[in-house]
Order: sequence, then C-alpha cells, then structure tokens
Amino acid sequence: MKKPKKFPEQSQEQPGKEHKMHPQPEIIRSTYNGSDKLKNKVALITGGDSGIGRSVAVHFAKEGAAVAIIYLKEDKDAAQTKKMVEKEQQSCLLLEGDITNESFCIKAVQQVIDTFGRLDIVVNNAAVQFPKDDLAGISISEMKKTFEVNIYPYFYILKPALEHLKEGAAIINTASVTAYRGSDHLLDYSATKGAIVSFTRSLSQMLADKGIRVNGVAPGPIWTPLIPATFDDISDFGQDTPLGRAGQPSEVAPAYVFLASEDSSYITGQFLHVNGGEMIGS
Repeated sequence: MKKPKKFPEQSQEQPGKEHKMHPQPEIIRSTYNGSDKLKNKVALITGGDSGIGRSVAVHFAKEGAAVAIIYLKEDKDAAQTKKMVEKEQQSCLLLEGDITNESFCIKAVQQVIDTFGRLDIVVNNAAVQFPKDDLAGISISEMKKTFEVNIYPYFYILKPALEHLKEGAAIINTASVTAYRGSDHLLDYSATKGAIVSFTRSLSQMLADKGIRVNGVAPGPIWTPLIPATFDDISDFGQDTPLGRAGQPSEVAPAYVFLASEDSSYITGQFLHVNGGEMIGS
C-alpha cells in the first residue's frame, strides 16, 4: 500500500499565484475581530506575499500593526497583500528581493526603520522545497538552494534587525511538522526545518536577558500556493491528519498573533503545532 504523503507549508521561491488556486485559500475569517493586540507595532514578514505569510500580515494589521513584507518576483500577489493590509487601515511596505543575498536583507531592514522608525516583530517565513523520493534524486544544487533559502536568511535578517529590536520584541520562525517526524520525500527540506527548531531554541536563550522572545510555529498541511505548485497529485492532501482535512492559512495565522502579542509574554523557545492533530514530540 502506498504511504500517504505528508505535506509542508509555505514557500518564497515557488509561485504564489494565489488568485489561480481552486478553491481560494481563506486568508482571514470574516468573524475574526481584532482587539489591538499589536497596536502601534511594526512587523517584518518574509514570504509575505501569499499563503501563511499573507495571512499573518493581514491578521497583524487587523490587530493594529504596520507591516513590511519581503517577497520574490510575485508583484501581483504582493500588491494584493498590501491591499488587504490597507483595508485594515494599516500601512504595508513592499520589499521585493532575494533573501539569500545578505546585502539585500540588511537594506530591507534599514528600509523598515527608515519608513516606520521602529521594528517590533520579525517573522521568518519564506522557504523552498524540492520533493524527491530518494537520496540519489536530490541534486547538490537543489540541496544547497534549500539550505540557502530556508535557514541562512534567518541570520541575514536578524543580525541587522537586532540592532533595532528592543525589550518586548518578538521573533517568530516558521518550521514544519516535518522537522519533528521527518518526511520520506522532503529530506533536505525537513533538515532545514529541524535546523530552524534548534536555531529558535538557541536564540531564545541568547536573547532572554534582553527581553526579546523567540518562538515558532510548525504547520502541518496548510492549503497554500506551495501545494499545487509542487505536487502533481493533491487529491489526498491533508486527509491523513486526525481532523481529516488540510488547514487554511486563517487557522495558522492566529498562532503568530499570539506569539507576537503580550498574551505570550511568558513563552520563549517554544513551537506551536498547528497540524490537524498529529501527535509529535515538542
């Protein structure tokens, strides 16, 4: 019997094109009511043009935050995210560029400061994946790119960001359920997500005395542009979870709101597992 595939979450490099997805991802519930949890805060989100990143941007705006999003090439998707943020009466700064370029990351952080005068929340979310069913099929170039996109930019973004983050700031990193239980077709991707978990835990200890909290979210199968862009057969997508379905971006983003707000003031070095009920070690 063929094993059901397990799926990850969000991508920077692979096409967004959320407007071409059927059905459309739910970015925010119509019943979601903001309560100024992030009033007057400024957030920087990588991979913010679509999927989970877009949903986080809109939820943050709903909670009163100004938002800057980093994206690669998908101008139409980024413009739509900006439109959704501005609908919530908040500013949205679009930063198009390659996060594997350290110089770009430094400039992007500085643009946030030049535009808003502060930075309070950093969400590292962008990633790529190249599914392969065996080790021999993973090319060295794809393996290098997966690491260069999925983990190196955490250093590139946070080194300049930490010059501006103050006590009470929050860093939120996107891992994956694959970091905890592995994946037989996402070996290098899972390895980078495991690195993100260790990075998050270590950085949380490094920054604890500065009052900067570092946490993460480890999504399971979420309906984002990554899925139809990456897999040929998505007919069983998410059906192997205990809840029997894929999740929506709108069901993940509130976890980021919680970790960014004072509601999680006594939490650092932890991951929230929004994965449809799969039991994994934390």
